[in-house]
Order: sequence, then C-alpha cells, then structure tokens
Amino acid sequence: MPTVSEPGVLVALGLIVIMIILLGAGVWIGLALIGVSIAATAMYSKSMPGDAMATTIFGSLSSWTLTALPLFIWMGEILFRSRISEYMFRGLAPWMGALPGRLMQVNVVGCAIFAAISGSSAATCATIGKITMPELRKRRYPEAMVVGSLAGAGTLGLLIPPSIIMIVYGATADVSINKLFIAGVVPGLMLALLFMGYVGLWAWFNRGSIPPNDIRMGFVEKVRSSAGLLPAVLLIAGVLGSIYAGIATATESAVIGVAGALILSALQGGLTWRVFVQTVAGAMRTTTMIMLILAGSSFLTLAMGFTGIPRQLAEWVGRLGLSQGELLVALTALFIVLGCLLDGISMVVLTLAVLLPVLQKAGFDLLWFGIYIVLVVEMAQITPPVGLNLFVLQSLAKRDIGFVSRVSFPFFLVMVLAVVLIYLYPGLVTWLPARISD
Repeated sequence: MPTVSEPGVLVALGLIVIMIILLGAGVWIGLALIGVSIAATAMYSKSMPGDAMATTIFGSLSSWTLTALPLFIWMGEILFRSRISEYMFRGLAPWMGALPGRLMQVNVVGCAIFAAISGSSAATCATIGKITMPELRKRRYPEAMVVGSLAGAGTLGLLIPPSIIMIVYGATADVSINKLFIAGVVPGLMLALLFMGYVGLWAWFNRGSIPPNDIRMGFVEKVRSSAGLLPAVLLIAGVLGSIYAGIATATESAVIGVAGALILSALQGGLTWRVFVQTVAGAMRTTTMIMLILAGSSFLTLAMGFTGIPRQLAEWVGRLGLSQGELLVALTALFIVLGCLLDGISMVVLTLAVLLPVLQKAGFDLLWFGIYIVLVVEMAQITPPVGLNLFVLQSLAKRDIGFVSRVSFPFFLVMVLAVVLIYLYPGLVTWLPARISD
C-alpha cells in the first residue's frame, strides 16, 4: 500500500505531540496553533518565524470578508436578549397543534426561524429552549423528546444562514460567503423537515405520551396570533433577501441585520443601555476568540506549506485510489471523533490547513464541501463531552449530561441521514447558489 514518506510522518507526529502537550497544559487553541506553527517554521524555513507570523496573520485578519463575522455575532447577542422568541412561540403554537407531536414541533420550527436571524447554534438552542421548555413541561410533554428535539433543532443555527461557521470556512477556504449562505438554505430546510418528520413519527407510535391539543382558536384568531412572527420574518427578509436579490454582500447584509435587531429590540422595550453594553461585550469576547483561532490557523497553513506535509498527504491519498464516497466516509469518521474533543470552529480551522490540497486532488466542490462540513460540525454540537448544545440543555433542563446525550442521539442519526442525502443529491446544495452571482 502507498505510504507517506517517513520524514513526513515523523514531522506530522511531532507536531501533533506538541499540539496535544500545549492543549493539555490549558493553552488556548489559537495560541497552541501559533506555537506549533513557530516550531514548524523554525525547522523548515530560513525566514524568521516572527516575520512570517506577523505578515501572515496581518494578511489573513485584514480581509474585508471577515467584517461580517463580528456583525453577525453582535446581531445574535442582541436577539438573544430580546423578546422575539416569546412572540415567536405565541405565533407558532396555534398552528402546530394539529401536527403529529403538536407543540414539540414548535421547538424545530422556532429553532429554524431563529437560526435564520442568529448564526449561532448555542444561542438558538438557549433562546428557544428558555421559552418552550417551561411551556412544554407545564403541559406534560415527554421530557426526553422535548430535550432531544431542542438539542437537534438547535444545531440549525449553524446551517441556516447567516452562519458564523460559514464565514470562518469561506474566509479559510477562499469560498464566496454569499454563495455559502445561499447554499445552506435548502439543506437547512431539509434538515428541519427531517427533524419534524422524526418528531411526528415518534409521536405517531407513542400517541399516549402526547397531551391533547389545549389551544383552541379559530382561523382568524390564529392569523392574529401570527403577528408575533412578523419581526422575525422582516429581519430574515432583510438579511437573506438582500443577499439573494444581489443588492448586498454578506457584510452589508450583516449591517442590515444589526440595525434591524437594534430597532426590533428597542420597539419591544428590551434595549436598555445596560443590555446594549452587554451585547457589545459579548460580541467582542466571541469575536476575539474566533479571530485568535483564525490567526493561528493562517500561520499553521503557511507552516504546513514549509513542511510539505499537505502536498505529500494529497499525493498519498491520490495514489490510494479512494472514491469520493470512501474518502467522505473516512473524513466523517474523523470529524465525529474530533467533535468529541474540539468545538466546531476549531475543527474547521485545524483540519483545513491540511485537507484543502487533499480535497482539491480528490475533485471536491469546495462550496459543497463547506455545507458538508457544517453538517458534520452540527453533529459535534450534540456529541459528548464537548458538544456545546448538550451543556446548554443540561443547564436548562437541570439533568445530567448522560441523559441529554442519550435523548439527543436519534437526532444525531437524522443528521447522518442528511449528510447521505446531500452526497447522493449534491444539487440540494449547489442548485440555489448557481442561480445567483457574486
């Protein structure tokens, strides 16, 4: 069987050991990446590591594309502290009563709507969970399905645009963020329907566990209650509609989103000076954390180029003769394992430095792969011990992490099905962005 050259293997193992030591010592991921990059650059390049680091990091972080990142994070922070989720529950609940699963479907639909104006999985899960969980408990819905559906549907915050991780992937892989956003729409809606289908199927076979519909409204009353959905719909139209119509870039749509979120929050009476400061501080903390990881990733990409490992790995994979499907199975297994140890953004930036040449050699469409990797990162949100949604729901449900992980597992399998579907039918990803231009 073809093998990577022995020096390449030894270097790769050495860098991995350094990374493990740094992470095990509690060093931040961004700083650990920079430390490994300095070691690799010192061994394989004649240039000074400091000069290479300064030039590379400045070049990567001064990208105009990344301007959208803090803006979408800020928009999510504003909405997290607004009352929009309360109005969404009131607007959705009357319409969900007739569906199999009844109000448990509000978890999925509510998360799908909030995902389209948030960009964060944890924020989506926490915001919708704070509203729906007390209501569903009060009505005696089965807690296992309530928590599981929130865990699964909360991950839609990464896939349905705007998505923070899509911005990170687009900036790292040099893929149009506009097209990534549009490419995520159909798979995101498909996954939401799959979640709804599973909830409905479970409810069909466990009818005795579902309380009777206690919301009695006529059609006109339902329409009136739907007014609570109007703010979210307007914000979605402003953010995504401007991109789809070709009148705004991702960064410009982020400005529209922040302005809209501030106006909605002010109109709802939730925008005090204290809340405003909290949203800015929260956005700054999250942005600087992500930027530090991106800085380390960009330097690692340069250092990996000096070592020659990505080129050797790409050649090795090419000689193995794996089909795209076989390679994808191996990568999915790798990402699931990494998801047990790392957060989603770290997974993306850590692996892309090495994987990009492999993906190009294997003939993958990087736009399609971006949606694939977001789906796999979604799985990581509900895999212990690092799944962020699990911790959010553990806090909300006051249950141990084992219970939350167990009830989330069926939704993990639904996401595996979604990956299979976009592989078998890549047009689910590529059809819509092919109809827009940058």
